[in-house]
Amino acid sequence: MKFGICNEIFKGWSVEDTFGFAARAGYDAIEIAPFTLAKSVEHISPRERSRIRETARRAGIEISGLHWVLVEAEGMYLTHPDPEVRRKTSRYFVELVDCCADLGGTRIIVGSPKQRNILEGVAPEQAWDRAIESFRDCVKRAEDRGVVICFEPLSAAETNFVNTAEEGLRFAEEFRSPAMSIILDVKAMCAESKPIPQIIAESAGRFEYFHANDRNLKGPGFGDVDFLPIVEALRKARYDGFVSVEVFKFDEGPEVIATRSIDYLKSVFGRPISAGPGYCLT
Repeated sequence: MKFGICNEIFKGWSVEDTFGFAARAGYDAIEIAPFTLAKSVEHISPRERSRIRETARRAGIEISGLHWVLVEAEGMYLTHPDPEVRRKTSRYFVELVDCCADLGGTRIIVGSPKQRNILEGVAPEQAWDRAIESFRDCVKRAEDRGVVICFEPLSAAETNFVNTAEEGLRFAEEFRSPAMSIILDVKAMCAESKPIPQIIAESAGRFEYFHANDRNLKGPGFGDVDFLPIVEALRKARYDGFVSVEVFKFDEGPEVIATRSIDYLKSVFGRPISAGPGYCLT
């Protein structure tokens, strides 16, 4: 497995400094939030995309893909009743695919809870169909450009649309395409009723990305989530993709967050693992 980290942790840092520090800390990849570069990916020029890709190459680090893709991108909504809003959103996701591929990335993580919520008066079935419609064009583009769109199941505290890995898999399978899958996120899985290793086992072979964090919204090893049974479950599932650090609380600062997280991940992935229950401890 390869270890990655999300670049918004390094708020205010240059691309060069971010890539260099992450590589020196031992990460294999950077996951880019487009809003850290521009309000819209349409404002990231081909020349700038090439520069960022070359900067990563020189630093010796991969760009795994994009996440937080609708932050600051105004007027986007996957399940909105207005067809024009959905068309605008659909077109933007095609742009996201092109940007991801231009940067050398292969995965787009779609969380965007505020832009997918089922609005009042909209039936769940309508929202489901509208979300599928919003993604169809970008899935086709993703097939052509070697990108996989990873829809992210999120807790009911964040959204009322697709809250479990099981629902996420059912949604992704509607497309019958290798370019549409899901991501598993530790924080999100902590909100499910099933143990995390069970979720991983039931999703084996059908998820394409993994976020490592804690239910306290900090990095792996910063809370009470036991990663040993999670690592064992990933190995049993034969997952060999990216394990990427994503946090939402930045109290300790980027250097501490990045170094402690990678040290913890390397320790739990490198030591002998014994079976455990896999529940988030209370």
